Amino acid sequence: MITNALSSLWAEPRATDAPERVSRDWVLVGVLMVTALLEGVLRDDVAWRPFATIVAVGLAPVLLWRRTHPLVCVVVGFGTGMVLGLVSLLAGVPGVGLDAMVYVLVLVYALVRWGAGREMVIGLAVVAVAAAFAAVTDYSGPAELFGGFAVLVAAAAGGAAFRYRAESWRRALEQIRSQERVGLARELHDMVAHHVSAIAVQAQAGRAMAGQRPEAALETLAVIEGEASRTLAEMRAMVRVLRDGAPAEYAPRPGVVDLVSLARRDPVPVVDVELPDDLDDLPPQVDAAVYRLAQEALTNALRHARNASRVEIRVVEGAGWLRLRVSDDGRIDPARSVNHGFGLLGMTERVQLLGGTLRAGPAPQGGWTVDAELPTKVRR
Repeated sequence: MITNALSSLWAEPRATDAPERVSRDWVLVGVLMVTALLEGVLRDDVAWRPFATIVAVGLAPVLLWRRTHPLVCVVVGFGTGMVLGLVSLLAGVPGVGLDAMVYVLVLVYALVRWGAGREMVIGLAVVAVAAAFAAVTDYSGPAELFGGFAVLVAAAAGGAAFRYRAESWRRALEQIRSQERVGLARELHDMVAHHVSAIAVQAQAGRAMAGQRPEAALETLAVIEGEASRTLAEMRAMVRVLRDGAPAEYAPRPGVVDLVSLARRDPVPVVDVELPDDLDDLPPQVDAAVYRLAQEALTNALRHARNASRVEIRVVEGAGWLRLRVSDDGRIDPARSVNHGFGLLGMTERVQLLGGTLRAGPAPQGGWTVDAELPTKVRR
């Protein structure tokens, strides 16, 4: 298990949300340089004070690359600390270096927050070696030893915590985007399929009447033009949503009361719509789902029901449920029974997401029936 954990850590990619260098980074470095300079000037108990001050001031700009090159920064920062410790050991002079150099802890945080897995492993190993070397060369008691170790662990833990939080947030956003794209794909399919099927039916009717009633054929062409224009407008709205950063011009979503717009007496098949006289307030998602389900079921009937003369759309409200039934009296297309395509899949997804049930298949009396039940109280 430990081997698997180390392998997983080693393969961990860099954090994807690393921000570019911003003005506050320069402010941070400037403040640290001034602090180190003041400490070097005001303290007189620092060994090799000019040298230590120059090192502390010169090392601070390394923080500017802590996000883009975290491993290099850790090696430079803690490597410099080990060099100072070695100089202190060889010269027999304790305390070479300034207290301001505690800013190297920021490099530990940045390594875990922004680095790749292999960078973290190598960098933390360098930090551990530097800490052990400092403990040997400048041991001042168990309290400071454990305190310094705790501070290093806290810096690394802080980086890990913020990295995990950012990754969880990123995955949650990715899941939301994925769900939105699936919903948009479903909406696009339902909308386009319905309009294109209507265009096809009108074109067939226009071709049949062109020889006997040319004026009726012209009226049919006008209907086709209108359907095509609506299809293009709705497709453009969907595409704007899919483009990052592009605002979408949302129109009010059609609902149950808009099902009457699907009714027609001509051409065949006739579409008959029956709605309850008094509909209670429906949740918006249920209201929109019922319309889309009916639209998709009607589209399938127009496309696949052979010699159908009538399509019936019925909505019945019960205690806590809303039932939609779409049936036709046509002959069953064998391809419809074998390959349902994305239409039935999208309908099933809609219903299941809302906690309802869907049944679709041949009716005992002939034709095809889609029967959906949706709860009118959706759990949030």
